[in-house]
Amino acid sequence: MKRFKYIKIALLGSVLVLSSCDNKLDEPMELDAGNSYDYSSVEGAKGAVMGAYATLSGQKLNNNGGYDDTGLGWEQIPLISVRGDDVNAGGKGDQAPFTDTDKYSYDRSYWMYNSLWEIWYQRIVQVTAQMDQLEKFRTGGVNSQLIDQYIAECKTLRAFYTLEISRVWGKVIVMEVLDQSKLTLKSKDDVMSWISSQMDQAIPNLPDMRPNQRTDIRGGVTKYTALAIKAMANLELKNYQGVADATGAIINSGKFTLYSDYYELFKTPGKLADENLLEIQYSDFGVGTGNNVKHLWDFYGPTSWTPSITGAGAGWGFYEPSLKYIKFMLNRNEQRRLVTNVLFTPDGISKIKEDPNFTTLPTWVSNITPDNDQINNSARALFFSGKHYLPTNQLIPGRLSYGSNKNYIITRYAEVLLMYAEAVARGG
Repeated sequence: MKRFKYIKIALLGSVLVLSSCDNKLDEPMELDAGNSYDYSSVEGAKGAVMGAYATLSGQKLNNNGGYDDTGLGWEQIPLISVRGDDVNAGGKGDQAPFTDTDKYSYDRSYWMYNSLWEIWYQRIVQVTAQMDQLEKFRTGGVNSQLIDQYIAECKTLRAFYTLEISRVWGKVIVMEVLDQSKLTLKSKDDVMSWISSQMDQAIPNLPDMRPNQRTDIRGGVTKYTALAIKAMANLELKNYQGVADATGAIINSGKFTLYSDYYELFKTPGKLADENLLEIQYSDFGVGTGNNVKHLWDFYGPTSWTPSITGAGAGWGFYEPSLKYIKFMLNRNEQRRLVTNVLFTPDGISKIKEDPNFTTLPTWVSNITPDNDQINNSARALFFSGKHYLPTNQLIPGRLSYGSNKNYIITRYAEVLLMYAEAVARGG
């Protein structure tokens, strides 16, 4: 897999803090390539947009021209996704502020909040800076239509980051330019309206294809990614006609289908599937040593197991499917989804059986996965997340970290169908 050296904008110091904008935003920026960079280069323009994409996976270019792949985002994504009846936050309560997030009770000194706010705004600044650089390539003579596309891709990534930050905090800062004096704090409704309008600007300039059909940037943003983000913003606004219009355009394109094997969708075979509209790509490049761009999946993994591949790493167990969710799915006889979404411990199975309605369980409710990884009892949780699980027999030999080489699917066609159904049910 070719490594593409992108332009990196280095921000000096912290960008934003919880209480206000930091004056570091006014400090000068640096190009890795220096002042002599060739702004007439098409490859250089691609490097600029790749710098924006690098914010998704958390890659950092080091001074030696290599990569520091720290898996940035592992502690931020759970704060975004923890709410809902399907998951218990924080295991057995040893991360109380994380657990309290599920109840909309925030501890402003908690490190995970500061990490989410600061790092995701750093990403927004980075993407906005890449957009400024792309304009220099336009001035330098690079095809203007290509620059429009690259800027539209950046707008889509920036809108996604802003959407998720606003879902956590409501009123947040919207950034269109790097000039600190022009930054504005907007209400949640205004943020969502801004995101929707940004996607309207981006959509005409984006490729009309699935992300996995792109050959220039495999798995990159397309018009359908932007339409999905527009639908999410309008769903927050309760503008159900706007949701129906955006999702309907995706459905009517005929380009997307649900993956044929739900269990494998979240594993190696599901990488860049026809169902995926936005996906963070990770890779160990098919070899047992060397560069490894990976997410820190340990957060979700079982604390104790007997893997089919000896020595495969376990996890921390901070993301537990809820008993309420499991019983709901059992009542529906949802074998495929439960086997995929939940890793059962023996104690967890016993806990389910304490309910008189579930004293007898189907044989497929087991602490041994279809790939023969055995999930053992844990002091932290009764169940673990199956969507974040990669069978150890799919690990590249020599790569024993939990989930190594697994992609992170952000938005799927299934979600588009659900948003459309809700919009229509509510009058859209």
